[in-house]
Amino acid sequence: MAGFGSVRVSRRTLLVAGAAAATTGGIALGAATGALPVLTALAEAVGGVDPVIRTERVRSTARGTDVDLVTMLPTELPARNLPVCLFLHGLRGNARRAAPTGLARTLAKRVADGTLPPFAFVAIDGGDNYWHENHVGDNSMAMLLDEIPRWLAQRGLSTDPFACAGVSMGGFGALLYARRRAELGRPLNAVAAISPGLLMSWREMSTRRAFKNNTEWTALDPLRNIDKLGRTPVGIWCGTEDHFIEGTRKFIRLAKPEVAYTGPGGHGDSFYRGVVPSVLDFLGKHAPNAAAQG
Repeated sequence: MAGFGSVRVSRRTLLVAGAAAATTGGIALGAATGALPVLTALAEAVGGVDPVIRTERVRSTARGTDVDLVTMLPTELPARNLPVCLFLHGLRGNARRAAPTGLARTLAKRVADGTLPPFAFVAIDGGDNYWHENHVGDNSMAMLLDEIPRWLAQRGLSTDPFACAGVSMGGFGALLYARRRAELGRPLNAVAAISPGLLMSWREMSTRRAFKNNTEWTALDPLRNIDKLGRTPVGIWCGTEDHFIEGTRKFIRLAKPEVAYTGPGGHGDSFYRGVVPSVLDFLGKHAPNAAAQG
């Protein structure tokens, strides 16, 4: 097992020391990749309460490759068996860029001030297959169900995630994961889908090359299998200018989720970061006590 990727020599010192070099090279990288600009990240990290973010490389047998495992902890020394919410990235994303801007830092701040119960987020590289086995031998859903519990146990975290959240393709995947957990008799406490990739037609979905055919997509699409979520509490957020808004509105009508928000915004981080407080409120409401986790 690879060791944790965080070395807490003084994270603030390292950030400040590297700021000058990051200002030129990092901002250009951020613009090219769509990642958070370095100066904004620096400002968020230096002020207030810092989350502890650890990145490791682990071997996934289910995916047949090495993947990044990113753990976002609210404190340096969390309670053992800390509850975990998985966070699934979107299409052409990865674990390092899965979370909306401010998610980890807001989690840490709110746990510190007592307005949110302590829990962790864990993100993992899932490829571009809408969190299922689109290609034989690359099964991201099996990774979530069968391998994640072992990796969490090795890190002293609660072995069974209490919740799953995701953005775009990851929102689709979070709803699919919630369904699978319900089918296994281990339902989630909550599932949060931000701008989920719910489309109305196979013609549009087929362009993503994430499903072999219409039959496979229909069998897996959360919009067409709402009943399979069972009684899992659902929260869903989508911008009214988002191309997934039509599918989201239909899901809201049919599923009647516990939290359903549609408001101004498109498909991007500016909308995602705006709903972070609401997403955390929803997840925090359903988070178990760390002491009760085994």
